Amino acid sequence: MPSIYEDGTYLANNPTWHQEMSPWVAGQALRMIRRNGLRPATVCEVGCGAGEVLRQMSLQMGPGVRFLGYEISPQAFEICRPKAGGNLEFCLGDFLEQESPRFDLLLAFDVIEHVEDIYGFLRRLKPRAENKMFHIPLELSAQSVARETPLLRMREKVGHLHVFTRRTALAAIEHAGFEVLDSFYTRWAVETTGWGLPNALLRLPRRVLSRICPHLAARLLGGFSLMVLAR
Repeated sequence: MPSIYEDGTYLANNPTWHQEMSPWVAGQALRMIRRNGLRPATVCEVGCGAGEVLRQMSLQMGPGVRFLGYEISPQAFEICRPKAGGNLEFCLGDFLEQESPRFDLLLAFDVIEHVEDIYGFLRRLKPRAENKMFHIPLELSAQSVARETPLLRMREKVGHLHVFTRRTALAAIEHAGFEVLDSFYTRWAVETTGWGLPNALLRLPRRVLSRICPHLAARLLGGFSLMVLAR
């Protein structure tokens, strides 16, 4: 049977395909690239969605870097296809089923939480690039467990099959055979808007506590993701 990403269900639930978040996500990726002194000539994104993260990165990193995005959803591919050109290309299909040269940098942003066989997926990604970068939502927090509704909503609306804390996310990546080189929190609930009244009310407490103790802020209040560089 077709997945929710192929039959139009995901698009119906998320008509923008989260493009409004893409400049911010791209900025977090560029931050990781800069702080680790990476100089990739080829960048591939698995599950590129609407393609806007790659487009934003291509604008910042320049024409000397080749960008390639893979997406299994035909609806998302129709959104990203007009953005192709120059050093930016998109493909409709499962990256793991395609032959390709080894990339310098492979991105899997907000992807692994959707994948049933997370460890099989990660192990098959590992040999396909020199460095890998993951962006993982940290949805498991004290307030999300207490309320429970946010966890169920994310499962139903956006298909999140797995939930993580910082330590369980890093443990999953390491269990799949990766060496974690660097990681940092990304504060989407503090630095972006449009997430509803509960998140608006928690914005100030998250901002203050994250400056004092980011680990506690993520575990207690949620609203954070984790950017990870691994090889």
